[in-house]
Amino acid sequence: MNVFLWILQFFLAIMFLLAGIFKTTLPIDRLRPKLRWVDDYSVGTVRFIGIAEILGAIGLVLPALTHILPILTPMAAVALAVVMVLAVRVHLRRGEKSGAAYNIVFLVPLLMVIWGRFGEWAIS
Repeated sequence: MNVFLWILQFFLAIMFLLAGIFKTTLPIDRLRPKLRWVDDYSVGTVRFIGIAEILGAIGLVLPALTHILPILTPMAAVALAVVMVLAVRVHLRRGEKSGAAYNIVFLVPLLMVIWGRFGEWAIS
């Protein structure tokens, strides 16, 4: 189970890190073709979401890897799960079912990490 959780954590960390880097560094005009929702939010909000994704990606791996405050790993997964739930809400409000499904695909492994790592922490 531990190996499976690590695989999930690294996969999610890579995906959220890349998404966060794109949202924090690319101009909105370059994001618009793939992320149509950016027109509904300010540049600052889009950048904030990107920073949250980068920090969440780091939090998915670094605390557990270094054994320094490993409780931060499932907490990072909770924070990213909240971001995904809010993203699902935005896509459904915009009528973008495929966008909502995409976010649910990332929500499910986040929930698995939360369950697995909080359970591990509670037992330790």
